[in-house]
Amino acid sequence: MKLLAKLRIDAFMLGILATVALAAVLPARGTAADVLDWAVKIAIAVLFLLYGARLEPREALNGLRHWRLHSVVLLTTFVIFPLIGLALRLLVPSVLTQDLYTGVLFLCLVPSTVQSSIAFTSMARGNVAGAVVSASLSNLLGVFITPLLVILLMKTTGNVHVSASAVGMIVIQLLLPFLAGQVLRTRMTWLTRHASAVKAVDRGSVYLVVYSAFSAGVTEGIWHALSLKTLLATAAVCAGLLAVVLCVTSYGSRLLRFDRGDRIVVTFCGSKKSLATGLPMASVLFAGHPIGLIVLPLMLFHQIQLFTCAVLAQRYAREAEPKESEPAWEHDRGGVGEMSMTPSPAPNG
Repeated sequence: MKLLAKLRIDAFMLGILATVALAAVLPARGTAADVLDWAVKIAIAVLFLLYGARLEPREALNGLRHWRLHSVVLLTTFVIFPLIGLALRLLVPSVLTQDLYTGVLFLCLVPSTVQSSIAFTSMARGNVAGAVVSASLSNLLGVFITPLLVILLMKTTGNVHVSASAVGMIVIQLLLPFLAGQVLRTRMTWLTRHASAVKAVDRGSVYLVVYSAFSAGVTEGIWHALSLKTLLATAAVCAGLLAVVLCVTSYGSRLLRFDRGDRIVVTFCGSKKSLATGLPMASVLFAGHPIGLIVLPLMLFHQIQLFTCAVLAQRYAREAEPKESEPAWEHDRGGVGEMSMTPSPAPNG
């Protein structure tokens, strides 16, 4: 693990790549696939149960007072991103296949990350409290907004038709466990205090979804249609998408005259997309479709955003370092709680 840290290699992404390789060699078939499907559903429910148990309602309500900041983050996540995603349809079929474009559009519709957005904001000495509320609010509202956007925009583009039953499954698998976690949070503190256990469920559920999705792709033979050229083109599209949104969030927050701490929140929370939330949603919304190809752009975007935001966070942190001739407190105005929180390595999102 220390070697990976020195080389700046994300262990979680290596785990995903290993899971993909396992699915390619030993895909789940028959009864094993049925068992895996139920395991994925249970893991997703447990994941969102823990999400609900970890969110402090009082902190969320206090943070909601900064409505202008959170409105900008939500606007970027659920309006600007989808508009860019619709514009990228021009790349079909010259650059993207129809299924890969569906995946690119879907990644534009999922909510922001939680853990990594907060970690990067803390690392950059931004408004950590604002990042906690913005990212959590994005994920909570995303349970409703993302399926509705999928129904509206993907019917319009003719890619995917999502039934009302799929939205109902989102509510059952994601929202109900989340609400149960909120109700039971005082009785689950013994579990949520153990970061290693929460991390294991968090990453384990993603590994299960990835293995299930790519196993289905192998058994259906869809990977034969994906060339190296197409894969590189998809990665380039994801990188370009991130670059455009980072420019929009960075310059837009300056035009709106946010202070430094809030500009960092808009940059990180507004430009990131959640793999942990997006994959479970995709497994429900795109049942019966080539889900392996559909989630591939989200996986590529996730890794690109981790590397890019890590570089940005380090640059912001260097800019915030006090000059030798000035007292340190002059530079510690980035946001609430920023100096008391120690950033952890960016998790999966």
